[in-house]
Amino acid sequence: MAEQNVVTPDLNFIKEIINAGGESLKKCFQCATCSVVCNVTPDSKPFPRKEMIHAQWGLKDRLVNNPDIWLCHQCSDCTAYCPRGAKPGEVLGAVRKLSLQHYSVPVFLAKAVGSSKALLLLLAIPTVIFLLITASIGTLSSIPRGEDGAIVYSKFIPVPYIDAIFITVATLAALSFVLGILKYWKGMSSGMSKVQGSLVNSILSTIIEILLHKRFKKCDLTKGRQTSHLLVFYGFVGLAITTTLAIWYLYGLKWESPYPLTDPLKIIGNLSALGLIIGITLVILNRFKNKEKAGLGSYFDWLFITVIYIIAATGILAEMTRLANIPLLAYPIYFVHLVFVFFLFAYAPFSKMAHMVYRTTAMVYAKQVGREIETDVKTV
Repeated sequence: MAEQNVVTPDLNFIKEIINAGGESLKKCFQCATCSVVCNVTPDSKPFPRKEMIHAQWGLKDRLVNNPDIWLCHQCSDCTAYCPRGAKPGEVLGAVRKLSLQHYSVPVFLAKAVGSSKALLLLLAIPTVIFLLITASIGTLSSIPRGEDGAIVYSKFIPVPYIDAIFITVATLAALSFVLGILKYWKGMSSGMSKVQGSLVNSILSTIIEILLHKRFKKCDLTKGRQTSHLLVFYGFVGLAITTTLAIWYLYGLKWESPYPLTDPLKIIGNLSALGLIIGITLVILNRFKNKEKAGLGSYFDWLFITVIYIIAATGILAEMTRLANIPLLAYPIYFVHLVFVFFLFAYAPFSKMAHMVYRTTAMVYAKQVGREIETDVKTV
């Protein structure tokens, strides 16, 4: 007698997918066009057809424990060619958002970041923190100046305060990431193949793939995403190097800012900021260019894009207004910059920035269980 599987639909999860940006879910009639046109999916059990089935049935465990939802790079070829307008790419984007909520620690922060209703509250937290600091040291009511009358941001908010805040934020975010990823890895391991390969080799292979963004080359509709994402990615890398150098300058060499524009730290920082703002601008332009076929994206997507854009823009403007010695503009712009940097890193485990960590984890796991792209022809 054939084995029987009892399916228990979770109607609430279906509603959550629809509310998270997958409102087109019900239009899918399982023609499998999405899996046929996808150049990123493996040949064995290709996505996103099976994920659309699981989503329609509300099979939460089969989705949140599934590495395939993260192996999808949302090329949107599936959305463009779907004859029913079911937008599989958008549905999987909604599932990824809910997966983050499922694994996040604490869960309430993930739900808050995913809701537009909580945006003002999330922004209010860093705003109040920095307002209290400036009020307590007296720089909120008076314009601080250096000895030569120049703008000095470290007099507005001293570096030790900033370091204490961001080290705390980064530590808590890292802890949340670790706890979430451990839960996700356990979830994947419970329902997938046995591990076959070396973990070290899988990690190294994944890192090389990410550094080159090779999978974006396989996207037909949104080919420009490779360039834009590379610029954003390496913009972040460059700014991370800049931050590391700044720490070394201040605490190792005892050199205080501001530094001359010819200093390697400033050169790397300025080039990285420029790459970041060009990259995120291209991301926005690509979304509007392909909105008819690929969709414009959800609030969850645009929150991350907007935060990145504001950080890059305020960072550049803060330097320009400092060099132009316009304190009435420079200090407020710098304040806004700090607020959004706090926002980005404090809420990173719960925002779309977490994609970098969860997708990397899924890619490593897929390599370990031999779930790789085998040919250019997809079977269903």
